[in-house]
Amino acid sequence: MANKETILYHYTDFSALDGILSNSELRLNNVLNMNDASEMLLFMSGLCKAVLERFQADGDQERAKWTVKVFSEERKKEFVYSAYAACFSCYRDDAAQWERYANRGRGVCIAFRESLLQQMTVEPLSLQPVFYQDDVSGHELVDTLYELICQNEPPLRMTSEIRETLNHAWTASAAFKHPSFASEKEVRLVVSPFEQGFFDVKPRYHITKERIKKYYPVDLRKMCSRANVRLEDVLAELIIGPESTQSIPILQDYLNDHGYRELAGRVKKSACPLRERL
Repeated sequence: MANKETILYHYTDFSALDGILSNSELRLNNVLNMNDASEMLLFMSGLCKAVLERFQADGDQERAKWTVKVFSEERKKEFVYSAYAACFSCYRDDAAQWERYANRGRGVCIAFRESLLQQMTVEPLSLQPVFYQDDVSGHELVDTLYELICQNEPPLRMTSEIRETLNHAWTASAAFKHPSFASEKEVRLVVSPFEQGFFDVKPRYHITKERIKKYYPVDLRKMCSRANVRLEDVLAELIIGPESTQSIPILQDYLNDHGYRELAGRVKKSACPLRERL
């Protein structure tokens, strides 16, 4: 029996849909601007605590104090070292996702075939399942940092290996969330611009009446070309939000006029009873 195809669902608004289909662009937004912005710092704090406890158990006060100092400096750099991501859920037509991420159900859900999206993703981009836990003591980075600091003979200093591992920690923090969010079953397409010198995408800025937001546009056409797949094949379906007034025929006209004739036949209306739930 063949394995069931895994689909990732991107809940968003119609403006973002137009950017993806007209410009073949997927926006990666700063994780610190998302509704779970504190999670990156929670991960870094948990990592510090786990490494610190190792040195305290060893009775190594010098390395314990140095660890606290290093992570204290790191936490001041949260915006500089923050990651950018596009978020997906494993859940189709989900009430919570519609409310939180798709303009309270008035937006749209874009379904991506995970296998093709993974095929398109190359460094410095990574497709990461979010892990949900409040204790990071078992994370592999704890062992790595502990060993690197152990090898660091006094006077203790920031080595290139420790710096690189801390960079990896910031990247990992972008896929960390508190267990209370576990019901979202989230996957993220992540990039950390600070870490990879060969990430040559220029940032852009989205300006509204209220604020300026920085983001990185990912060229989906280029990604598809490199993986030898069609963007229309990557997109499994479009689901119109339960509170949306969008006409299916007009959306299909839009898709046909933009060259997505097959996708036009894969448009659905949400069956989620969001109005009753609210």
